[in-house]
Amino acid sequence: MNDSINAQYDVAIVGGGMVGSMLCAALATSSQHANTPLRVCVLENKLPPPFEPGTDPEYDLRVSALSVASQNMLEHVGAWNGIATRRCCEYKRLSVWDNEQGGRTDFNAADIQASHLGHIVENRVIQLALLERIAKLDNVTVVSPAKLSRYRYTQSGIELTLDNNATVQAQLVVGADGANSTVRQQAGITMDKKNYPQHALVASVATQLPQQDITWQRFVPAGPQAFLPLCDQRASIVWYDTAEQIDALKALSEADFIDRLQAAFPTELGLVNEVYGRASFPIAKAHASSYVANRVALVGDAAHTVHPLAGQGVNIGLLDAAALAQVLSNAHAQQRDLGDQKILRRYQRWRYTENQIMISALDSIYEAFKPRPPLVQKARSASLNLVEQITPIKHRVMKHAMGLSGDIPVIAQS
Repeated sequence: MNDSINAQYDVAIVGGGMVGSMLCAALATSSQHANTPLRVCVLENKLPPPFEPGTDPEYDLRVSALSVASQNMLEHVGAWNGIATRRCCEYKRLSVWDNEQGGRTDFNAADIQASHLGHIVENRVIQLALLERIAKLDNVTVVSPAKLSRYRYTQSGIELTLDNNATVQAQLVVGADGANSTVRQQAGITMDKKNYPQHALVASVATQLPQQDITWQRFVPAGPQAFLPLCDQRASIVWYDTAEQIDALKALSEADFIDRLQAAFPTELGLVNEVYGRASFPIAKAHASSYVANRVALVGDAAHTVHPLAGQGVNIGLLDAAALAQVLSNAHAQQRDLGDQKILRRYQRWRYTENQIMISALDSIYEAFKPRPPLVQKARSASLNLVEQITPIKHRVMKHAMGLSGDIPVIAQS
């Protein structure tokens, strides 16, 4: 990656992860043939380890369920091929059931004449494919390692100072630097946060049978348990429970852990032969009081975190990036100041309410599946069965999960 810093850029993005890299790719791609292409600088503290196409390194523990809308975005900016030539797993079906009362809904892409519902992809693969793409663009500079120390306002924009005292000038700084965003904190933007009494365990496993084109998720009182297909005979496990129970699961021998997995998931998945790794992390939801401040915008986890039970966190963040890129590209075409609050408020209005609805919906699902009296359990299970039986509702849920409903950016559309 380019480690030189040009003094002046249109946009400086702090954080070169999946969302920051998508924003960079969308901005740079949209303007690369303009008379004056947008000049974009990405500041990333740590790049992911390489994964060359054609090789087969061990799977990462952290994976994402990319929606069809996210795939559309990645194709539009020229990064999807970098994913497809590395490693991803298409899924066409999703099965969700209530373990207490037996209610169940099965979603199938064929029911809405779609080829698939999404792809399970390692986070590193997504990031590498995007970085590979933007490395080919002349109007992008990626600086790594680079850690933001502070920023200050100037007459014409904003000046960022890195921890090595190098400086970057820009019209706008975008915080794509995660849940503990330095950009957000220095902008004085507060977060409304709720810590769930849950942690998530992730594990990579090998199975006796080749993985099918289906993701499985069952709900138990302690939290959901998901079985996500990867390529060939590999799968990813996500298991939610209290911190104490998750620690106990991590401490089990491999044989005992496999027994727990096989007791939790359908027999048609076949036996689990081997566990390659286990890790855990706490769960929280949070929403910034604003996505914008003076010459500052936030995207992805810097602006919001959601309960990961439906795997929507990355998809929401990528939609943020696409929406902000569309707003900024339009402003650039009109030769507007990208740090103008009128411009930034368009992004705020577009994404804030959409994300609040998603955050609330996921929180409601979490609340609904907490330990409940038998009567509530029966009503909850009946709701799943109702979705299964009423075709229009089922189709609407699928299209929403695929990211194909609502006010979505142009590059996310089919």
